[in-house]
This record gives sequence, structure tokens and C-alpha cells, in this order.
Amino acid sequence: MRTSTRTRYRHFAPFVTITSTALLLTACGSGSDDTTGSAANAAAAKADKIPTTDVVSDITKDEAAAELLPSGVTSLTVAVAVGGTPPGTTYLDDGKTLTGQDVDFADAVAKVLGIELKTEQASFEAILPALDSGKYDFGASNFGVTDERRKTIDFVTYINDGQGFATREDSKLAKITDLKQLCGLNVATAAGTTFEATLEENKNVCTDAGKKAYKVQTYSEQGAIWSSLQQGRSDIVMSTINGLRYAVAQQQGVKFLNEFHRLDVGFAFKKDTKLAPAFQAAVNKLIADGTYDKILKKWGTTGSAIAKSEISPPELKN
Repeated sequence: MRTSTRTRYRHFAPFVTITSTALLLTACGSGSDDTTGSAANAAAAKADKIPTTDVVSDITKDEAAAELLPSGVTSLTVAVAVGGTPPGTTYLDDGKTLTGQDVDFADAVAKVLGIELKTEQASFEAILPALDSGKYDFGASNFGVTDERRKTIDFVTYINDGQGFATREDSKLAKITDLKQLCGLNVATAAGTTFEATLEENKNVCTDAGKKAYKVQTYSEQGAIWSSLQQGRSDIVMSTINGLRYAVAQQQGVKFLNEFHRLDVGFAFKKDTKLAPAFQAAVNKLIADGTYDKILKKWGTTGSAIAKSEISPPELKN
């Protein structure tokens, strides 16, 4: 999704501790040897420098946006997937307080709308299916807006991220512009993500060209994805641009290859939600008053800025 101007917090920890919930544009895993998962996530959370600037507390209610809420709505439940490191959702040093770019945006929108927000943790792949049942009112976990998802989910966009690739520094790979370049390779990614869907839907590009198909290896833990790369069980990682850039900035022995496909990212709701207009107005209010820019600067993701929020826009084609 972008060439970022983000601030990079450098802390060279052991390679195996590279983890990032921002890698969930995604988010069990059919990959093997998931031995580093939870331990790696915990280690990374402690090792990384987590921005703590308060960019939400001073936000005041906007009556015009609040009036767009359905009558009687005073509180909502948001589902988030927690992984390892910023800019995705993680824990502060107390091990209890959630933080991250998605958390800040959800809290900021709630402030603008003057509603209470209850945050619940869930696995990434479980959030979207649970929206229709009413278990959660919306999801905030870097959900990419795709045409396939729009069939059953409504979105309100707040950033632009996308799909990218990373690999070991000693790899001869330099840039992936065509999935045929992956033929014969093992590609690690997270389950239930746009990455897995893209890879599975296009496996035929290799066999159609008379080449060996690439193998998609999915994992439930971000630490396991990166350890598979380090240990040679996978050749390349496909994930979010923001997450990959962050991981590369934090670690030795890995390199970011390139952006592959940009996607808008949005809050996710059940289809035909009545909440979308209010959330759209709230995001646009944050953009207009400068709070939006403060959130992006906090998390080093200014390259993901959007000019205005949209409701379920068509998937970006690039």
C-alpha cells in the first residue's frame, strides 16, 4: 500500500521475535512447527518501543455526527485482534491496556459520537463472521476493503494500507510485481486474510505457465510466520505494507521487497448497518480538525492517510 514516511523505532531484537498485528490485514494455521508463537509475541511486545502519546482524550463530541446515530445508541462493542507489535493492536507494558492505531481510531470515533465503547478481543478470522450475529457491533483490526468482503460486510474507511512482501536479506528476490515470481516457493501468511485469499485464488498462474505452483503456508501466530522464514521453511512473507515495514525496521536479517496491491482499510460492520453514516462523519471530522493526522504521526503511518472517509468503496485496482 505505500511508501511510508513513518518514524521508525529501531530496536534490534532476536529475529524470531518479529511479530506484528498490523500484519493482520488482514489474520489457523496449516503451517507447521508453531513453536515460537505466544512466546515470540510476548517478547516482541516488551522489546518494542510503543508510542504512548495521548491523541484521544481531548476529543469532544460533534453533535452533527452524533445525530446520525440510530436512535437510542449510547454504547457499542468493538472487536479487535491482538497480536504483538505496533502499529497493530498490542499491550502497553502493564500487560492489560490495549493500544495501537486501530484502537486509537476506534476510541477517537467514539469520542466524536459521544458514545461508550466496550472493547473485546477476538481472533482475526472470527470477527467478520460474528458481526452478522450481533456479537460485536463492529470490528477494528486493519480490515482491507475487498469486493468479496463487501458482499457480506459494510465498511467505513479510515486509512489506506495494502499487500506487500518481505524476505531474508540473503534472498535474490528484489521485487514482486507478478505472482508468477513466487512459483515453486513457500509463501507464509496469516489465515483468514486478504493475503491468503489472493494467493489461493491465483495459484493457477504457475501451473498455467507450466511451472510448479507456490505453496501457501498459513499460521495463527505472527511469530511463527517469521520464524518459518528464518528457519528456511518459507521463502517469503506476504502481509500488510505497514506491518512489514515496521518489522523490517525493527529487525536484522530481513528486507521489505515492495508494495504489491493497495487496499482501503475500514471499520467493519454487518451488511446494511445503520451505523455507517455516523462513523463516516466522525472520521471526516477527525480529518478536518487535525486529530487524524496526529494519530497517523503517532504510529508512523502518515503514508496511509486518506483524504476522506467512504462507505464500502469498490476495491482499489492497481
